[in-house]
Amino acid sequence: MLKFINHTLSNGLKLIIIPDTSTPLVQVNVLYKVGARNEHPDRTGFAHLFEHLMFGGSANIPDYDRPLQLAGGENNAFTNNDITNYYISLPPENLDIALWLESDRMNELAFTPKSLETQRQVVIEEFRQRNLNQPYGDAFMNLRDLAYKKHPYSWSTIGKCIEHIKDASMEDVKDFFYKHYAPNNAILSIAGNVDPVRVYERVKHWFGDIPKRNISAAIIPEEPVQTKPRTLTLERDVPFSGLYMAYHMSDRLNPKYYASDLISDILSNGKSSWFEQILIKEKQIFSSVDAYILGSYDPGLFVISGKLHKDKTYEEAEHAINELTSRITNGDFSKTELEKVKNRSIALRQLSLSSVENKAFETAFFEFLGDAGLINEEDKKYINVSSEDIIFTAKEIFNTNNCSTLYYKSKK
Repeated sequence: MLKFINHTLSNGLKLIIIPDTSTPLVQVNVLYKVGARNEHPDRTGFAHLFEHLMFGGSANIPDYDRPLQLAGGENNAFTNNDITNYYISLPPENLDIALWLESDRMNELAFTPKSLETQRQVVIEEFRQRNLNQPYGDAFMNLRDLAYKKHPYSWSTIGKCIEHIKDASMEDVKDFFYKHYAPNNAILSIAGNVDPVRVYERVKHWFGDIPKRNISAAIIPEEPVQTKPRTLTLERDVPFSGLYMAYHMSDRLNPKYYASDLISDILSNGKSSWFEQILIKEKQIFSSVDAYILGSYDPGLFVISGKLHKDKTYEEAEHAINELTSRITNGDFSKTELEKVKNRSIALRQLSLSSVENKAFETAFFEFLGDAGLINEEDKKYINVSSEDIIFTAKEIFNTNNCSTLYYKSKK
């Protein structure tokens, strides 16, 4: 049971304090409820651009990194389709440095043409390196676009195209900031060797005067039910042909999420998994193959992806995969197999929560989902998944009409 203290400041900022005397450090995590799903279809990549812009100087602090380095701290950030998350690790006696830095950039960025142009070029180069100049780099971008027709999950965090970032004006950037970066759209979680009373007072000192902003409720178009299979064939200069199969699945808060996660583990988690033993070792169809879920806030994707051996065909590969997913839908798995993946999932989760960094992020993430207290219910939810739940969920997912398949063919 992870113990924590909740507060909400008058400006709407959610604060979670997780005392942990086992560590000499403190972790400061700021989660903003903005990701690629909050972008306009003609202005994508902005959430990711802001992940970079937030390090380009704020109203009163031109250099974010220098004070933090002098305080013995480290920092980083990440963006996905649902959230943007910033985190700092530093000695507890320097907590005020982290709060000063985070509160100042939450209040207002510097918004200098130099900072915008610098970070714009960083993101454009990242787009080129990740999606255009890397083998298989554009596979998932195309798979998303194939699987989603209305929902903004149809584009990756880095955006649809370079032009959206190239053409971003200062007015566009400021508008995005004031719509999404605000105390009433953020969750601040602080974990470590700290006094909760003092932390609350210091947070009020640094963040209490930041004004609320008018945060409009996100209007996200609902993705229609997929009623027929979709396919796309791309030919690329890659060493092995790739197969990508995306099935629609539940949202993160749906109980079927846990069954979906366990199904992916039966198929591909570990050396004893079905994919490893049958598709790689026994039949030698794939050199690598994986099954995983995206864990999206809104209904997400269950993805199966693999690289085929050169002498194998797509027909062979799909048939072999479908044989194994049919075993799940037919209930052809043992209670022992199900218990094994449950135990592994719970053990890995408990190990993860021994880290102060993960305690800070996970509590913020569950608060984003609706209630930080949900973090203490995860193990029970995995334990309660029955064989019948697995079969029912698998039948929903592994429906031919629910599948979008990308054939990523090697030119070689």
